[in-house]
Amino acid sequence: MYLINKVSPDEIDILQKLSKQTFFESFSWGNTEENMARYLEEGFSIDKLSRELNDENTTFYFVKDGQEVIGYIKLNEGLSQTEHQEENSLEIERIYVLKEYQGKGIGNELLNLAKHIANQKNAPYIWLGVWEENKKAIVFYEKNGFITFDQHVFMVGEDRQIDLMMKLVCRNKDK
Repeated sequence: MYLINKVSPDEIDILQKLSKQTFFESFSWGNTEENMARYLEEGFSIDKLSRELNDENTTFYFVKDGQEVIGYIKLNEGLSQTEHQEENSLEIERIYVLKEYQGKGIGNELLNLAKHIANQKNAPYIWLGVWEENKKAIVFYEKNGFITFDQHVFMVGEDRQIDLMMKLVCRNKDK
């Protein structure tokens, strides 16, 4: 049984370590060493993570196996979404699980958390960006009902990459 808890500001060091490790595990195969190092340094700096943790429209959740933190999800609402969307939509900016825990249903648990939160907030949809080369993730999201609706550029160091923007229409009780 896995436990999912909201990340607190005093857990920033754990968040930084996990963020760097999971991003590296997920994308080092498709990026140069220099671009990866630059992204890890800039994208997961303590200053940047601290601003994100203190943003009232951004929430991080850890998933734990016992005491070990094995993954996380980052959700954005309102003006904190990385792309202009409907203000009350919910963005999954990050959803990462340590490599040795992948394929055990943890991604589904984190996705179910996002769906639950979106329904509580009556969000019309959940959306995310996924690298067009990350076929495994694209299949995962498609199996969970997400459809591609646009694309945007995502910079990893100096490399301009294309993210597919995917969304899942929420089944809110009130609508």
